Amino acid sequence: MEPEKFQNKTNGITPRRWLLLCNAGLAELIAEAIGEEYVKDLSKLKKLLDFVDDDLFIRDVAKVKQDNKLKFSQYLEQEYKVKINPSSMFDVHVKRIHEYKRQLLNCLHIVTMYNRIRKDPTAPFVPRTVIIGGKAAPGYHMAKLIIKLITSVAEVVNNDPLIGSKLKVIYLENYRVSLAEKVIPATDLSEQISTAGTEASGTGNMKFMLNGALTIGTMDGANVEMAEEAGEENLFIFGMRVDDVAELDKKGYDARKYYSELPELKQVMDQIKNGFFSPKQPDLFNDLTNMLFNHDRFKVFADYEAYVKCQERVSKLFQNTKEWTKMVIKNIAASGKFSSDRTIAEYAQDIWGVEPTDLKIPPPNEPREAIDQTARAVKPKKV
Repeated sequence: MEPEKFQNKTNGITPRRWLLLCNAGLAELIAEAIGEEYVKDLSKLKKLLDFVDDDLFIRDVAKVKQDNKLKFSQYLEQEYKVKINPSSMFDVHVKRIHEYKRQLLNCLHIVTMYNRIRKDPTAPFVPRTVIIGGKAAPGYHMAKLIIKLITSVAEVVNNDPLIGSKLKVIYLENYRVSLAEKVIPATDLSEQISTAGTEASGTGNMKFMLNGALTIGTMDGANVEMAEEAGEENLFIFGMRVDDVAELDKKGYDARKYYSELPELKQVMDQIKNGFFSPKQPDLFNDLTNMLFNHDRFKVFADYEAYVKCQERVSKLFQNTKEWTKMVIKNIAASGKFSSDRTIAEYAQDIWGVEPTDLKIPPPNEPREAIDQTARAVKPKKV
């Protein structure tokens, strides 16, 4: 037994797929600014910090993002027959559908925005396109109900003439790698809002960060390390920390307390309960509302107010393209740690006891001697 080999290593993503392949415009712009070394050593992205105040670079980064959004808007309009405002904020939440990942919290915020627009259609509002995607496990009833709620809310919001182009909701069908390669480069805001203490790490958040999206999130999973790398002030962090969750567990979480104290939350929950989004089946979401009121292990209501307020901060900054893009550049510059090259190098050094090599491994259809020759050349060193 070698217990010292049981270690934690921070996850990583491959920059070849998740930047060079899916976001060529940004990859080329970065190469023009700092050279191509970053392709093999993502930590070189730190050099981008020298360009945070460079007006030309800020403009070019914003243009690449807008080009990606235009391209993705056309795809969405073709696939979903919904007219998209490409100047709106693309607010994206893509991951497995699960109660702990709190797609429900996002959905409550969508309905809150919808209610605010309907209450005062002339009030200033920063336009948003909220994009949610992900798959549910076949037997996971609550996850499927969450998808049904999101699509039902989308149906109402997208067809309300009072709302117009201010707010649109899209549920991405059959979310998969090829679709992620389209949506991630076009994202302005990345939703990473699991209850603190529930997400092991996550890599979606890293892909968004590398591609120039800002993160709204809790102090959970890899968000913690992203905040360490970029500075907490360069992420939109909200809500309970791990200690707060533990304290609430000790005290006892009472969902009805938040429901009775927060008028906007009460209005949203009453609409869902009373069939506003499911007029033909008013009790369709009974299981879901019952869970939120009586046995929500992930405390959606406890973070609702902080989340809505944090989203207001997001909207305010989004109106200032220059300051928003400066924060984007700081995030891209801080994303070098999250390369899978670094993860694998740490495994190699700390666990496997092997060193990297530039030797190319022959394909399996080559003669056996070539494969044996490579194997001899890359023998692991003794530890």
